[in-house]
Amino acid sequence: MKTTILFDLDGTITDPKIGITKSVQYALEHFGIHIKDPDELCHFIGPPLRESFMEFYGLSPGQAELATAKYRERFVVTGIYENEIYDGMADLLKNLNSSGKTLLLATSKPAVFAERVLSHFNIDKYFSFIGGSELNGERSDKLEVITYALENAAVKDTEKCVMIGDRKYDIIGARAAGVSNIGVLYGYGDQNELEEAGADYLARDVAELGRLLNG
Repeated sequence: MKTTILFDLDGTITDPKIGITKSVQYALEHFGIHIKDPDELCHFIGPPLRESFMEFYGLSPGQAELATAKYRERFVVTGIYENEIYDGMADLLKNLNSSGKTLLLATSKPAVFAERVLSHFNIDKYFSFIGGSELNGERSDKLEVITYALENAAVKDTEKCVMIGDRKYDIIGARAAGVSNIGVLYGYGDQNELEEAGADYLARDVAELGRLLNG
């Protein structure tokens, strides 16, 4: 039984597909890169934003910084609310919190945005600490975020912790931190990605995730 549960945000608690992909599409337009179908940009969901602009579109560090600024022009006004909470997630968080579990958020998204998302869905009250990156990109690596969240929650026994996420970054970060993990298959990482990263368990939906956490 795990007493401390760390959650990723995008693709794990909420589905941010429309807001993120359209905001990336908007940013790329500034560089003359025209993406007609925002669905082609789903690989931006999960990893740190600056690194994704460089990896997927060959932008320089300076260009990636500008692209991130352009992304936020749209995201902070519109994109952040083009988001949906996964069915059953609010009840799961409520039940875990009521049963005495310590819930922590560990996301590569800037903490200021993560706080707004959780507040928007009225689920921020279930979390003891919301850990995310800084707006300048600091602490965007998942290991750094996990360590930061655990330190701020004064959690020392990592054997009683579990990290939940939908991408390989969540699994790799958890393993590096000495924390067990659950990969969720309803987000944006597939089974091969999560298994190759070393997922301890896989959950096909929120109901199965609940059974794993309560079993």
